Amino acid sequence: MSASERRLADRIERGIERATAAVSWLWLGLIALIVLTVVLRYAFGVGRIELEELQWHLYAVGFAMGIVACSPRDRHVRVDVLRERMRPRTRAWVDLYGLLCLKLPFLALVLWSALPLVLDALATGEESASAGGLPYRWMLKATIPCLAMALGLAALARLLRVLDVLFGEAAPEPPRRRRDGPR
Repeated sequence: MSASERRLADRIERGIERATAAVSWLWLGLIALIVLTVVLRYAFGVGRIELEELQWHLYAVGFAMGIVACSPRDRHVRVDVLRERMRPRTRAWVDLYGLLCLKLPFLALVLWSALPLVLDALATGEESASAGGLPYRWMLKATIPCLAMALGLAALARLLRVLDVLFGEAAPEPPRRRRDGPR
C-alpha cells in the first residue's frame, strides 16, 4: 500500500471514529428519555407515544453506528472457530473475498433499495401511523443510506488494510490469543 493509500485509510478511520464518538452521546440521551418515559407513565399516569417512538429511533441509530464503529479496524465480534486457526495471510484472503463478494454488494443493495424509500417518505411527508406519533418519518429513513455509506467507507478502509497485508509491505497481524486463559 502506498503512503497516500495508508493516509486515506487513516483519514477514513479517524473520521468514522469522530462521527461514532459524537453519535455515542445518543445513548445518554436514550437513557434519559427512557427514565423520563417511565416517570411520566408510572408517577403521573401520562403515556407519550412520541417519546416511545423516539426511543426506538435513537436505539436503531445508535446500534447501527456501533456496527460502523467496529468495522474499519476489524473489531467486530466473530463467531468463527476456523478463523482463529488460520494464518494471518489466509485471514486476509478471507476478509478480501468477504468484503468484495458479500459486504460491498450488500451495501450497494441497501443503498439502491433505501434511496427510493427515503425520497418517497420525503415527498409524501410521511408521519407515524400512531396517533400522537413522530412527524418527519423521512428523517429516520434517511439514516439508512447514510449509515450504509458510512459502513461502505469503513469497508473501503478495511479493504485498503487487507490489500496492504496481501500485496503491500504491512506485516501480517499476529494470531489472536485464546481468551480462555493461559495454557
